[in-house]
Amino acid sequence: MIDRKKVLAVLEKYDLEEAKVGVLGSHSALDVCDGATEEGFKTIAVCQEGRDLTYSKYFKAHRNIDGSVRRGVVDEVLLLKKFKDIMDPKVMEKLAKESVLFVPNRSFTSYCGMDAVENDFALPLVGSRNLLRSEDRGGERDYYWLLEKAGLPFPRKVSDPEEINSLTIVKLHHAKKKLERGFFTASSFKEYNEKSGKLIAQGVIEEGDLKGARMEEYVIGPVFNLDFFYSPLERSDERIELIGIDWRFESSLDGYVRLPAAQQMTLAENQVIPEYTVCGHNSATLRESLLEDAFRLAEKYVKATQEHFPPGIIGPFCLQTCVDKDLKFHIYDVAPRIGGGTNVHVAVGHPYGNALWRSNTSTGKRLAMEIRRAVVEGRVEEIVT
Repeated sequence: MIDRKKVLAVLEKYDLEEAKVGVLGSHSALDVCDGATEEGFKTIAVCQEGRDLTYSKYFKAHRNIDGSVRRGVVDEVLLLKKFKDIMDPKVMEKLAKESVLFVPNRSFTSYCGMDAVENDFALPLVGSRNLLRSEDRGGERDYYWLLEKAGLPFPRKVSDPEEINSLTIVKLHHAKKKLERGFFTASSFKEYNEKSGKLIAQGVIEEGDLKGARMEEYVIGPVFNLDFFYSPLERSDERIELIGIDWRFESSLDGYVRLPAAQQMTLAENQVIPEYTVCGHNSATLRESLLEDAFRLAEKYVKATQEHFPPGIIGPFCLQTCVDKDLKFHIYDVAPRIGGGTNVHVAVGHPYGNALWRSNTSTGKRLAMEIRRAVVEGRVEEIVT
């Protein structure tokens, strides 16, 4: 892990009155830039050639003579050949001269590499640098390890394919779309062999990846991604906030389940097994009697991060859950940074964040509010790692 003194030395040279908010141009960048713009920050999206038009053209910020924003949210695009080129010392130096406080998202760690994010990226990260690796399944101290330490509920692990005796989901990477999912379900060892064989033949998964796949009991119930925020700056009010809830659209699963059973039976061989590629999100709410349970999950998670990954979670995090028939939560994934579904409340906020802060409060805006407060109170060191 990069020496904190090195990061703080970079921060000391910043003109925080003119600080900009930076983010990799992917994933949740629009939410981050929208929130930063709302709070009066200028924004920089670091983009890859051929993948920049959303930020450099369609959501480009246009400002009036007085500096107010007339339309758009992205002030500047830093265009690189590859996302990972952000690790070039010259690129980091340029961002540092712009006093950029950088917000990590999943694309940042996926495209740039976890080792580089932990050891080489010298800019101040708004959030928990040392928690980002816990998101990678199979690591020594991944989020399952942390959930167990926290006493939090998660789906029962299946250690061996031969032990499959109920509906089980097999989690592994897609063979061709390396950042996507090659998930499939099976309710028996026979079905596991049949489906994995077909998916290998179709080039969806690789046989070698099956050995490291995470297998767990499939929880039958709706999915709720709980978008929380933890404020280390808060001294008197509650530090844990529920900003919003979202759920996913997955291709080709969502199209598959809308077909009548008779139509599903006529699908071609390469269509029979649905894929689980996330392609969008929608907004959701919980019945109010479940909200305290949701907050208890967050409280346990925050406490565990503080104990095992000091200083613990900073800012946004997402607990991805299923709710079973008895209305019990099961956490199947954790994002120790801004979630991928927070774009559902860009600009309009979300019922929970709005109710709490009495204005349109998305995760991106809440994050920018925290940055603004840290700047005003001279406490930026407390929110960066």
